[in-house]
Amino acid sequence: MARLADTGRVEFQTDPSRYRHWRLAFDGPVATLTMDVDEQGGLVPGYELKLNSYDLGVDIELYDAVQRLRFEHPEVGTVVVTGGKEKVFCAGANIRMLAASTHAWKVNFCKFTNETRNGIEDASANSGQTYLAALNGTASGGGYELALACDHIMLIDDRSSMVSLPELPLLGVLPGTGGLTRVVDKRHARRDLADYFSTKAEGVGGKRAVQWKLVDEAVPRGTWDESVARRAAELAAKSDRPAEAAGIALPPLQKTRSADRIGYRYVEASLDHGRGVAEITLRGPDAEAPADAAAVHAQGSDFWTLALARELDDLILDLRANESGLGTWVIRTRGDAGRVLSYDALLLANADDWLIREITLYLKRTFKRLDVTSRSLIALIDPGSCFAGSLLEPALAADRSFQLTGVFEEVDPDAEPAALTVGPMNLGPLPMGNGLTRLATRFWGDPEALAAAEKSEGVPLAAADAERLGLVTFAPDDIDWDEEVRIAIEERVSFSPDALTGLEANYRFAGPETVETKIFGRLSAWQNWIFYRPNASGSEGALRKYGTGQRADFDRERV
Repeated sequence: MARLADTGRVEFQTDPSRYRHWRLAFDGPVATLTMDVDEQGGLVPGYELKLNSYDLGVDIELYDAVQRLRFEHPEVGTVVVTGGKEKVFCAGANIRMLAASTHAWKVNFCKFTNETRNGIEDASANSGQTYLAALNGTASGGGYELALACDHIMLIDDRSSMVSLPELPLLGVLPGTGGLTRVVDKRHARRDLADYFSTKAEGVGGKRAVQWKLVDEAVPRGTWDESVARRAAELAAKSDRPAEAAGIALPPLQKTRSADRIGYRYVEASLDHGRGVAEITLRGPDAEAPADAAAVHAQGSDFWTLALARELDDLILDLRANESGLGTWVIRTRGDAGRVLSYDALLLANADDWLIREITLYLKRTFKRLDVTSRSLIALIDPGSCFAGSLLEPALAADRSFQLTGVFEEVDPDAEPAALTVGPMNLGPLPMGNGLTRLATRFWGDPEALAAAEKSEGVPLAAADAERLGLVTFAPDDIDWDEEVRIAIEERVSFSPDALTGLEANYRFAGPETVETKIFGRLSAWQNWIFYRPNASGSEGALRKYGTGQRADFDRERV
């Protein structure tokens, strides 16, 4: 099961043999993912996970299952998500857990849950692995939000099963994992009907749920199993995933963890709690790129790009959950830029291969996780760096970047000066949540600057050229480097973390709004604020009064 380590830290690595809350079953091209939550299996003590309600531990297992279905089961074209309890699919996030949690825990929980739902949508949209929600009973709150992440929703029509978003009337908060946004922006429910739906705790079922576009089908109990199987088979028949291919295993990461260091093969972080800084280093490949796609399959999880994505993914989650005081992340790279670009070229040349596709999509999702992390990101580009192609993306994601002009004369005067290189991976395959590349977001509204940056593709850019093209923020020489970097980091650490979170979230997503940016920007920001308000989380607030038989005492003043 997902667990707290002996140190009290959250551990995000798990596997199906350790699941306590989910079951996976396979029938040819159809996988069934059954939610059957162990009431006594909460990640922390103090609450029971009744009625298939969930906490972070339940969602860590779900995330793991979604990843394994993509990589270990290429034969699967449809994933049926259903409940393992009578007359209930899922009651949503556990209320006792939310009421007892710190503000930071609630917010991080909602963010991780959102990212997991986005990963489900990504599988349906890009991997040929369509998710079908088979609601065998009532789906409330986060339970319905899980269904909303699926491409097709079936609800059993037994006169008692409903879908609902009861957070506002019962708890004084909002649906925290995209429910409001997906109802109107994804399912195109009319906003007045959506308003009614989201203020009625009992929800909507049967034909009305279909008419209001809240579900796709309402199926009588007598034909339920047959109807779900038929629909799953129909969706699987549309998939382009290779039925006869062999998947690759995702073994446990080789990770070392101490109070001041997190280490993997290609990723490491030094944790300076005194300064409030995490120094992150991403290492390039230690060997030349494989010859072809077959060699990538043979390497499996050892293939550099996949290994790096898995390690960086785990590091981001670890730092978010366990090191909230480290508000500034300083990102460096080390390695051979040419090798990085050759790995990218291999991925792009074999983009139609199912595994290559999954690796690229995973890298995309991992960098998106970096984008929405509420930490200040500073990239340092110095001699020995390999900020090129896919490894240029963290620098483009950074709030500020520094590239050394020349070399450190007193340290290594014969070193090769730092360079960065725009590659094909920066021009489309790794978009942000706004649907744009990080380059297009950087130069939003300035097509000439974007064109100039894109035209530099393949050319190692020294600091002066990178600064001229707008690809880095500053390019100090070795005389000024230490002082400018020190001041930037210390200044960042001295600011209000709350204000910085808002500043970064606004600046990182220039350009168009999408369902994803609305969920991580507009909805998350409001939920963050509402969680903090006395009307929800105060001693007389709705979240704390829920289940006591007492009514919340609201401050009626609108703000």
